[in-house]
Amino acid sequence: MEVRARAPAKIILAGEHAVVHGSTAVAAAIDLYTYVSLSFPIPSENDETLKLQLKDVSLEFSWPVARIRDAFPNLDSSVATSPSSCSLETLKSIASLVEEQKIPEANIGLVSGVSAFLWLYTSIHGCKPAKAVVHSELPMGAGLGSSAALCVAFSAAMLSLSDSVSMDFSHQAWQVFRDTELQLINKWAFEGEKIIHGKPSGVDNTVSTYGNLIKFKSGDLTRLKTNMPMKMLITNTRVGRNTKALVASVSERALRHPSAMASVFDAVDSISNEVATIIQSPVGDDLAITEKEEKLGELMEMNQGLLQCMGVSHSSIETVLRTTEKYKLCSKLIGAGGGGCVLTLLPTLLSGTVVDKVIAELETCGFQCLIAGIGGNGVEVSFTGSSS
Repeated sequence: MEVRARAPAKIILAGEHAVVHGSTAVAAAIDLYTYVSLSFPIPSENDETLKLQLKDVSLEFSWPVARIRDAFPNLDSSVATSPSSCSLETLKSIASLVEEQKIPEANIGLVSGVSAFLWLYTSIHGCKPAKAVVHSELPMGAGLGSSAALCVAFSAAMLSLSDSVSMDFSHQAWQVFRDTELQLINKWAFEGEKIIHGKPSGVDNTVSTYGNLIKFKSGDLTRLKTNMPMKMLITNTRVGRNTKALVASVSERALRHPSAMASVFDAVDSISNEVATIIQSPVGDDLAITEKEEKLGELMEMNQGLLQCMGVSHSSIETVLRTTEKYKLCSKLIGAGGGGCVLTLLPTLLSGTVVDKVIAELETCGFQCLIAGIGGNGVEVSFTGSSS
């Protein structure tokens, strides 16, 4: 039996950075996925190892089950239904298991993801031998929630082959989970995110788990539904950035200019709430959709202007903005800024020729372009009879 799970990436449509200061933000799932397949060896094969294969970087790690048992003498996988945080002691054991794999310096960013895998797997399945294979359509560290999608896909695949979740194994197409099962997946994924990020907000894993759109403010999450088909161009500037440092610089600016920055955060709050209203309102004819897209585009540009006020833009982001503006398209940075990705609204009536021209021009600058639909399903699984 092999299970395949897929979890979507996320974008923030409005409100990044300001959300840390009490403003509303709106996030959406997009139809770019991280895939995890998980299978247990046939008993006759006598394979007593736990393997993790990362297809996109051509790396494979493996641990003898006996070694894992030594590292976690008090392992209790009956806790699959009640996720708990990874203790410092366990984290040390995981660190030594990961160190033994001698991950190349060039891939050192993968350490936290491999650690999250070991924690989630041993918590849910104990010391059982297995093989997990990961493939992702998402660039890492670009503000698209790649680590959350990984943790959600890991959790879904692992729980699907446990007694904690009941699935239809005979059903070969993608299946969705019940709400109670999604809650469990989301809780485990959040614990995985903590290993990777320390103090995540929980927004990325929630969007990846449930799909569609989410409005959030000061820890309160509201799931939104949209009937509006939206397509976005996502441009990855390939410029790495330090999220913590960018968040800190916005806070420092707010301390230096408290009343001006309070006005900026209030304005972002209004933009996010208006975005949420537009995407939830009923869709009529083409004209109604075009009007909504025009309003959304304006709000994105206003949000971008406010992000510039916060000091989190970057020359690479400005290059993308100038390029898309030539074609009368509206864009804004997403995530932390300082590089990362830029979001461009592609109106329904925009010709494919224009899209091709924009992409060609952006790619000559060395950027990577992806087209994504907004607000699809959350995590899903499918099963195949034999393990491969």
